[in-house]
Amino acid sequence: MSKVASLSRVRKDRAKAAKRAEADSNAARFGRTREEKERERQEAERKSRDLDGHRIE
Repeated sequence: MSKVASLSRVRKDRAKAAKRAEADSNAARFGRTREEKERERQEAERKSRDLDGHRIE
């Protein structure tokens, strides 16, 4: 026999898991030090310059 599950409990658990996944994603994205942010900004600038340098006009 299968186990009886409350549909509202299942729905709440699924929503809680989705929120937890979003929170983890945001923590990884925004929870960085100033040096990490600066390094990432400089890397993006460098990549943009390199790409522009290879552009054919």
